Amino acid sequence: MRSVDYAALTRNLSAVVPPARIHTDPLRRLSLGTDASFYRLTPEIVVIAESEAEVSGVVATCRSAGAPVTFRAAGTSLSGQAVTDSVLIVLGEGFVSFAYDEAEQIVRLGPAMVGGEANRRLLPFKRKIGPDPASIATAKIGGIAANNASGMCCGVGQNSYHTLAALRVMLADGAVLDTSSPAIIATFRATHKPLLDGLAALAADIRADAALTARIQEKYRRKNTMGYAINALVDFSDPIEMLAHLMIGSEGTLGFLARVDYRTVPDYADKASAFVVFEDLENACRAVTALKNTPAEAVELLDRAALESVKTKKGMPVNVDALGPAASALLIEARAPDAADLRARISAVVAAIDSASTLTGVAFSHDPQVTARYWDIRKGIFPAVGGKRPAGTTVIIEDVAFPVERLAEAAMDLRALMDAHGYREAIVFGHALEGNLHFVFAQGFDTPEEVKRYGGFMEAVAELVVGKYDGSLKAEHGAGRNMAPFVEREWGKAATDVMRRVKNLLDPENLFNPGVVLNDDAEIHLKNLKSMPAVTPLIDGCIECGFCEPQCPSKGLTLSPRQRIAASREMRRLRCDDPNAPELAAMERDYLYAGDTTCAACSLCSTVCPLEIDVGRYTRSLRADRRGFVAKAVAGAAARHFAAVTGVARAGLAVGAAVERVVGAKALKTVSGAANKVFGTPQWSTAMPRPKRTSSAPAPGEGAPVLFFESCASRTMGPAAGDGSDPLVTVAARVFARAGYKLIAPDQTDDLCCGQSFDTKGFPDAANAKARELAQRLGSHEPIPVVFDASPCAARMKAFSDEKFQPFDLVEFLHAKIAPRLTFAKLSDPIAVHATCTLRKAGLAPALMELAGLCADHVIAPPGVTCCGFAGDKGFYTPELNDHALRALAEALPETCREGYSSNRTCEIGLSSHSGRRYRSILHLLDEASR
Repeated sequence: MRSVDYAALTRNLSAVVPPARIHTDPLRRLSLGTDASFYRLTPEIVVIAESEAEVSGVVATCRSAGAPVTFRAAGTSLSGQAVTDSVLIVLGEGFVSFAYDEAEQIVRLGPAMVGGEANRRLLPFKRKIGPDPASIATAKIGGIAANNASGMCCGVGQNSYHTLAALRVMLADGAVLDTSSPAIIATFRATHKPLLDGLAALAADIRADAALTARIQEKYRRKNTMGYAINALVDFSDPIEMLAHLMIGSEGTLGFLARVDYRTVPDYADKASAFVVFEDLENACRAVTALKNTPAEAVELLDRAALESVKTKKGMPVNVDALGPAASALLIEARAPDAADLRARISAVVAAIDSASTLTGVAFSHDPQVTARYWDIRKGIFPAVGGKRPAGTTVIIEDVAFPVERLAEAAMDLRALMDAHGYREAIVFGHALEGNLHFVFAQGFDTPEEVKRYGGFMEAVAELVVGKYDGSLKAEHGAGRNMAPFVEREWGKAATDVMRRVKNLLDPENLFNPGVVLNDDAEIHLKNLKSMPAVTPLIDGCIECGFCEPQCPSKGLTLSPRQRIAASREMRRLRCDDPNAPELAAMERDYLYAGDTTCAACSLCSTVCPLEIDVGRYTRSLRADRRGFVAKAVAGAAARHFAAVTGVARAGLAVGAAVERVVGAKALKTVSGAANKVFGTPQWSTAMPRPKRTSSAPAPGEGAPVLFFESCASRTMGPAAGDGSDPLVTVAARVFARAGYKLIAPDQTDDLCCGQSFDTKGFPDAANAKARELAQRLGSHEPIPVVFDASPCAARMKAFSDEKFQPFDLVEFLHAKIAPRLTFAKLSDPIAVHATCTLRKAGLAPALMELAGLCADHVIAPPGVTCCGFAGDKGFYTPELNDHALRALAEALPETCREGYSSNRTCEIGLSSHSGRRYRSILHLLDEASR
């Protein structure tokens, strides 16, 4: 490739893709260019592509400019195959597509569809896709297929290569081949005859070499993602099929996968798992060899260090501290189409293991909650080790495969090799039934000596895996940059030359992802290593895996949690190494909006992070650090005079309502939206509430007393225009009375607040003062339950509970105390529910669903809607966050669904505005269904 004028290229790309989706600023280039590997390359240009036509235009423009192109789906890859210093094309939501042919049992998926979401949609058909990587809840189909990712249960037979039905691929010359379309195939055969003839000639050359043919067939009997899938040249006679299967595992170096069609596999409901502990690693591995010929679905190995890393995780079935220094475990799963078959399979598995060699025996659990915890423990190993590494180091996971019959010997050799190179803290685990072992260790790259140590270790690993055992240096993670220099070491010259010919046939200009899979630089795996400087203990444990991203409401609008951490690390590095760097000033300026203002600080990221890293908490800490004396003084005054603050808010709502009556809701929204962008004033919403009218205290009743506290939002904001709903406290009194409780409402509450709004804005002192005041005031009553109508308030106040003050979330109390005492008549119309971030973090989302299920036959929780992005008052002041978070809500609800329910007033405003439905408190639903 020639020298590239990226400024000119950016201008030319603007004719293909809207400029808003072309990023050249330092913050976006760095954050969007980050993946889960330990390599750092910052793209010159990042393009968010939403259609095949846009990808085609970008590729053509880059080809003309001589600029290499790399494709990115979720960026969960671990070997450096999704980073670049040229042009990065990130797949947008336009590439999320799903279509299932039930008769053929084939699913057609867009490359931006998340693997776990594909399986969720296939669940009603009792089918799933074959690949099951541990990252499936985040990884996208494009990456899963491009890396031939497998996982814990799919083995070799159900990976992308073997379950591929068809695909749609764009080649480097811009041509598109759809192998499900006979017409397109016929045209392609005519236009690309030299290419297809070249593949056929390659296949003929291989078949003429019996030794090479045998070598290829043997290598692919076990897991292997080193190099290209040249078994396609042996397995198929039609060059079209050869080309399609060569794309699997090609890591974006041969073509762009615009759609992948899978033959689905059964998703058996009958399953059971056993967690079996052995005295040492060798005995555990010998058991694996015995299990190879049984109907075990999966066998996962955990060595002693791996067990230690997850010993405190919920559901760990053994006391790890009581085990010996070499103890190891196998997590075994059996699945079957029915219970009788499952029992037979379990019996075969149990019979294959010498129970005398175990410390726990072989006991299978059929309890889904127990077995889910087993697998959560297994999935948490890699991130857990990464989180415990020394600050400033990175975590490396290697991925090898040995012949299963030699697994015990190989595992012991691997353990000894790690100890000899000073990696005594390393752990070994993996998909043992396939001979596939992962080993994880912490590595610093801040000194030449450490880089040299890593280089020497990798040489030794290559010699062990290939030289002694003829295994695979990459079994399922892809060669990437990490193993590219070792491809010829593993395959030999003849096979590697075939791979080079494949690359030259399909991408003669080396346009797509150069340097990945094949690389002539013998030290490329030791270059462009990611810096991981310590920033704060709140985020230092992050390994940038990206598991958090699907939960984040600002992902795709500005930054995700992973991207906020990556940017924070880079800014810290620049402050230390080059404080005058112009990119530092630009990043710090842009981070204020992209990293802070648009962060909902909802902390949902922590619920899926194996290390429970809370970027919301980190953001709140940054806000607190920036608050000066004057800002703190103003916040303190607002806290002390909070009744006046709520009064001003009511007055503002009254003025807005009056203006709306004159100019109309749409006009007011337009004008206020423009003012919001210029002056930062609140944006009016079509679902904006009217000021709360004073509601009379509930009439005294009989039964056990309960104190009901309305949040400041509920006390300030009444129903929207045209909504004649009763005041919430009135509804609560009715519902509680039916269940035999006497509701008590505290007097003079306008000055009371839990402090949540102060805390999210970075004023922890004012926030805690208000919370303590509230706890003291409400605790001055006799010790009775205090039910909070808003879930965020309840969650915050639980930290201030004592024997006098017993706070309950509304959903928690309704589910545990109220609903069991009521009789319900289910509503016939479908209803929508939204579990707030707080409910999700507290584990109360299922309780909300159960309450709704008592009240209606059809309950809808729209998939893909996590945090609503209203975030206290950001729905007013940063409305684009709420808009982005709920962009798919209306489409996810059927026309017949006209009502929605939640447990936080401000969330309900945003949900109503973006769905076109009325959202109210879950109390209203119980009131209506229990009459």
